[in-house]
Amino acid sequence: MPRNNSLKMGELTDAYYYILLSLIKPKHGYLIMKSIEEMSQGSFSIGPASLYTSIKKLLEGGLIKLNGDSQQKKIYIITDKGIEFLKNEVRKKRKMVEIAEKIFNSEEML
Repeated sequence: MPRNNSLKMGELTDAYYYILLSLIKPKHGYLIMKSIEEMSQGSFSIGPASLYTSIKKLLEGGLIKLNGDSQQKKIYIITDKGIEFLKNEVRKKRKMVEIAEKIFNSEEML
């Protein structure tokens, strides 16, 4: 059974989310991996194979673009479309947290 392409469905996986967030400023692959570990305080990491597979899909989806080459290192940056996807994901996750907090704070939750 083929896997759904989350980008085509307007959804971001955790990997896509962190990659996009890290590319608010231009970075090459290794720096993307390091900044993801740093921003997530070590709770999320991505290896090279997953990173470059994700980068390929994000490039194809128009969410990131090449920002130039620096001594054989490809530099990537988020696009306007990528920023919109990221903002939508943040809104969606914020709403999910609000719903969960409402349930956890209700008297029914014992």
